Amino acid sequence: MNNNEDVRALAEEIAQLKKERDAVILAHYYARPEVQAVADILGDSLALSQLAATTEAKEIVFCGVHFMAETAAIISPEKKVLIPVENAGCSLAESVTAAGLATWRKYHPNGLIVSYVNTSAAVKAETDYCVTSANALKVIETLPLDVPILFGPDKNLGEYINLKTGRNMDLWQGDCYVHRHITGELIREYLERYPNADILIHPESVACGDKSILEHPRCFVGSTSGILKHPAQSEKKQFVVATEKEAITELVHQYPHLEFIPITREHYCEYMKLTTLTDLRDALRDEKHVVTIAPEVRERALLPIQRMLAVKKPETPPLPL
Repeated sequence: MNNNEDVRALAEEIAQLKKERDAVILAHYYARPEVQAVADILGDSLALSQLAATTEAKEIVFCGVHFMAETAAIISPEKKVLIPVENAGCSLAESVTAAGLATWRKYHPNGLIVSYVNTSAAVKAETDYCVTSANALKVIETLPLDVPILFGPDKNLGEYINLKTGRNMDLWQGDCYVHRHITGELIREYLERYPNADILIHPESVACGDKSILEHPRCFVGSTSGILKHPAQSEKKQFVVATEKEAITELVHQYPHLEFIPITREHYCEYMKLTTLTDLRDALRDEKHVVTIAPEVRERALLPIQRMLAVKKPETPPLPL
C-alpha cells in the first residue's frame, strides 16, 4: 500500500467515488490482491473489455496495463476509459511496432498478420486477425495453408501453435519476461518434486515449445481462464501454477479446498503490480488517466478483433486475400 493508507478506508472511498462517477472497475487476474478485491469484474484482458462493454457504466477504470485499457477504448468508444497508472506498460506489447509489421507485409503482400491481443492499438491497426491465448489455435487452424503468416509478438506462443498445428509461421521475436523463465527443465523439476500434482502452464512459456512437456499426462497448457477451469475437471488435489503467481489468488478463491503452488515466487509481472488502491482512488477522484485513440486507428484496430470473434461462426467468410 502507498503511504500506509488503511485498505478498508480506501476501499470504501473507491466504492463511493465509483458510484459518483458511474464507473465500472476492471482488474486483471495478475493485479494486486487488494485491487482484485474491489473490482467489479475480474478476468483476462479481452474478456474484461467485452464484459465492460455490456454494462451501463459511463466510465471504465482498467487496473491492468496500457494495451488492455486501449482494447477497452477500442471496443467501447462511447465510454471514457481510465488507467490509474499511465506508464503501466508491457514489455511484450512494446516489443513489436506497427512499422515492423508494415515492413513484413511489404515483402509478403498476400500474407496474413496475426497478432496476440497483447499489443497496442497501432499494432492491431496493422493486423489481420487478433488472437488470445485461449483461441489462438482455433483461429490459426481456420486460416489458409497456402499463405504466409506472421505471428507475433510472442514467439513462445507462436512456437506452441506451430508445434500443435504443424504450421511454419514466421514468428516475431518478442516474449513475456515472466514466462521466459518457465522452461521445460523447470517443469520437469516440478514434475519430479510434486509427483501427485498437475502442472498448469500458460502457453506464453518457453516450456510449451517442448513436445515432451505437451505430451506429459500431468501437464495442462491453457490460458489464464483455462487454468482457472482445470481444477474443476481434475481429480488432483495439488496443482503447480506455471504462470504469473497472482493467478493463485483467484484459484484459491474458487477452490479453497485444493493446494496451489507457484512454480517460483519470483514469477510475477511488475507492470501489473504498479496499480495500487491509492492509484485507483486517485484515478476515480481526479479522472486520470484518460486513454485516447485516434478514430481512424480505432476503426482499423477493431477489425482484427471482430474477425477473431467471427471465427466461431461458420457462416462468416474469411478475410479476403
